[in-house]
Amino acid sequence: MRIGMALNYAGGFRETAAELADFEKAGLDIVFVPEAYSYDAVSQLGYLAAVTERLELASGIMQLYSRTPTLTAMTAAGIDYVSDGRFSLGIGASGPQVIEGWHGVPYDAPVGRTRETIEICRAVWRRERLEYHGKYYEIPLPEHRGTGLGKALKLINHPVRERIPIILAALGPKNVELAAELAEGWEPIFYYPEKAGEVWGPSLRAGLANRDPALPPLDVFAQTALAIGDDVRGLIDLIRPVQALYIGGMGAKGANFYNNLAVRYGYGKEAAAIQDAYLAGRKQEAAALIPQDLLEHVSLIGPRSFVAERVAAMKESGVTTLNVGPMGRTHAERVALIEEIKDLAG
Repeated sequence: MRIGMALNYAGGFRETAAELADFEKAGLDIVFVPEAYSYDAVSQLGYLAAVTERLELASGIMQLYSRTPTLTAMTAAGIDYVSDGRFSLGIGASGPQVIEGWHGVPYDAPVGRTRETIEICRAVWRRERLEYHGKYYEIPLPEHRGTGLGKALKLINHPVRERIPIILAALGPKNVELAAELAEGWEPIFYYPEKAGEVWGPSLRAGLANRDPALPPLDVFAQTALAIGDDVRGLIDLIRPVQALYIGGMGAKGANFYNNLAVRYGYGKEAAAIQDAYLAGRKQEAAALIPQDLLEHVSLIGPRSFVAERVAAMKESGVTTLNVGPMGRTHAERVALIEEIKDLAG
C-alpha cells in the first residue's frame, strides 16, 4: 500500500511545507491539501509543487459547488503543469452546511453534478472544443439563458496529461457507486475495514461493473490516525472531538452524512445520542459518547503488532493507500511514524 498524509498546517503553512522534504525522504507517497472553509487549496498546492520533487500532490477536497466544472479542469491542469504531472484532483460534494452556509449556492443533485463535472474535466484535458449538454451544466450557455454570444472553446494550453487522476470523496451509496465507475480513486472517511464490504460493497460492485476498462484499478484511500508504541493507547481519545464534530455537528438532523455512516456501521443509538448532545452544545459529552470500538477500528493506534494487524485488515478489505495522520509529539517522531508505517504497509 502507498502512504498518504493530509497536510495539517495549524502551526504555520510555510513551516509545515518545509518539513515535507523529510516526509518525502521517509517514504511518503502523496500529500492532501484540505480546503473546507479555510485558505483555498490551490495556492498552497502551487507552493508545494515548487518545494517538493517526487511527492504526489492532491486536493483534499475541492468542493464541487465552489467552482464551475471548467474552472476546476483549468485549475487541475495548471497544478499538474507546475508540479510536472504530480497532481491528483480530489473533489467531493461536501454538504449543505458548507455549500449553502459558506458559498451561498444551493446544495442540489450532488451525484448528477459530480458525474457531469468529471465528464467536463476530462473533455477539457483532452483539449476538445467544449460542447456539453447535460442536465445540470450546458456549455456554451444557450441563447435563451444568456446573451447568445457564447462560443465553444478549447483549452489554450496543452496539459501535461490528458487524464489527470480524479479522487472522489464519497460516502452515500450512489456517490460511492459513481466513484467506482468513473474515478481513479475513492476516499471514504472513518473507514472501518471489517464493515466496509457490508456498507459499501454493493455500491462498489455496481460501479465497477460499469467501469471503463481503460481506467486503472480503483485506488482506495483510507484516512486513519497513526501512533505506534506500547504507551500510545491513550492517544485514541484525541480522535473523539473530531468524530463528535462530524457525527454530531456536520449538518442538521436528517442531513448529516457522517451520522448516517455511523448508523450504517451499526451504531444507530449512539449516533443519535452524539448528535443530540453536540447540537445542544454539549460537545464534551458528545465526544465521550463515541464508541471505543469504533475508535479502535478506524484508527492505527497501538503497539506495532496491533497496528500490523489493522494494516493487514485494511489491505484485505481493498485499501490501496493509507492516508495517515501521524500523532508524534515532534516532527522527528512524525517522520519516524511515516517510516514505520511504510515498512508495515510494504
